[in-house]
Amino acid sequence: MFSPRVLKSASSLMCRGFSTGQLCRQGKAADVAEGNTFLLVSNVRNRLREIVGASTNWKDHQQALAERTSLSQYLAQSQDELPAKTMKDSAVEAHLPLGSQPALREKYLNYHNSVRFGRILEDLDSLAVLICYSHTWNKELKRSPLSIVTALVDKIVHRSCDVGIPKVLSLNLNKPFSQCHDGAYTDVLDATFVMVARDPENKRAAFINPLKLESPEEKAIFQQGEINKTRRVELSTASLLKVAPAAEERTLIHNLFLNTLDTRTVSFRSRILSPNSVWMEDAKMKGLEICHPQERNIFNRIFGGFLMRKAYELGWANACAFAGCRPTLVAVDDIIFRKPVEIGSLLLLSSQVCYTEGMHIQVRVHTEVLDPLTRQHSTTNVFHFTFCVEKDIPAVVPQSYGESMLYLDGKRHFDETMRSQG
Repeated sequence: MFSPRVLKSASSLMCRGFSTGQLCRQGKAADVAEGNTFLLVSNVRNRLREIVGASTNWKDHQQALAERTSLSQYLAQSQDELPAKTMKDSAVEAHLPLGSQPALREKYLNYHNSVRFGRILEDLDSLAVLICYSHTWNKELKRSPLSIVTALVDKIVHRSCDVGIPKVLSLNLNKPFSQCHDGAYTDVLDATFVMVARDPENKRAAFINPLKLESPEEKAIFQQGEINKTRRVELSTASLLKVAPAAEERTLIHNLFLNTLDTRTVSFRSRILSPNSVWMEDAKMKGLEICHPQERNIFNRIFGGFLMRKAYELGWANACAFAGCRPTLVAVDDIIFRKPVEIGSLLLLSSQVCYTEGMHIQVRVHTEVLDPLTRQHSTTNVFHFTFCVEKDIPAVVPQSYGESMLYLDGKRHFDETMRSQG
C-alpha cells in the first residue's frame, strides 16, 4: 500500500512512504471510483494524465502539452495567495491486487517467484507525483498549471527481505509500503521522495500550497524532512568531487595501495591482488536503452521510474555476477535527477561494485544520455544501491586515484545506510 502525503511545502515537496495495515479484502482490491479510499496502482498514471490534460496517444499528447503554456496565468504569484493544506488532504492509498489479477501478477513476477522491485520503483515514483498534485489541486481549475517532477529519491530502505507474491501490495507514502498475506499486512519498505513544482513549461519554480501541521506526529515528520535536507547539504559540501578525502580516508586508501604492492620489486607500478580480492576494473557491468515514446511521462520526457527500474536491474545483475549468488536489496540511497531524458536519446548505464564489507555489496550506477546526432554525453542520474548476500564476498580493490574516490564514496554511502538502520 503506497499512500503518499506531502510532508513539506515551498516550491519543493517531500513525500515519505509508509503502511496502514487495512483493506485486504481477500486479495480483491476495488478502486476509488467504487467508493473506496484507495485506488489501483494501474490507475495512478491515468489520474495524472487527467490532472495535467495529457493524452495516451503520442500525437495528441504532444499537442496537449503545447497547449499547457496558456495555464501560466493561473500560477500563484506568492505562496500567500494559496490556501494551506494538511497532510490528510494529500493522503493517497494505492493497491496492487496481485492475488486476483493474473495478468498484473505476471508483470510483477520475477523468476524467483517474488515481486520485481524495479516495477515497485516505477509505481513509487508515479504515486509520489500524484500525492503532490493532490496537495496542490485547485477544484476550480480543470487542469493543474503546475509541472511536478521528481528532484531526488532521498532514501528507500527495505524492512523485510521476504517480498514474495502476496494477494495485495499496499502502497502508501505516509506509512511503510506493505504486503498482505492471509488478511494481515507486513511492512516491507520506507521511501522518501523530494519533488519540485515548476511552471507549465518546466522552466522556472512555482509556488505551492503551504503545509498545515495538525499533530505532534506530523510535526515530527516535518522536522525529519528538515533534518534530511540539512544532511543532504552537508554531504554535498563534503563531496569528493569538491574537496579532498578526510585524513582517515587518505590513510585507508594508502593502506590498500601498500597491501597490493609486489614486495619482490621496488616499484610503485607493480601491483598484485591479495587473496579473495577483485580489482574494481573487473567488477563492472554496462547497459544501453533506446528511449522510446512508450516510456514517456506526462510531460513528454522519459519517465523517472523507468530510469530507476533499469538502473536497479543493472545494479542487481552486477551484484549477482560479482557475488555469484542472488543478492537482496537493503537500501536505495540518494538518487538525484540531474537532467531530464528526452525521447529518442540513447541511455547509457554503467554499474560498478565500488565497496564491499562482510556480506554487503555497494553498487553505483551512472546513467548518461548520448545524442546520436551530436554525439554529446550528458549525465542524468547517479544511483546508489546496497545489497546483501548470504555469504562472505571478495573485497573490491581500487587501482587508480579515480577508482579510489569511487571506493571512498561507496563506503560513505554504505556507512550512512548502516547508521540509518540503527
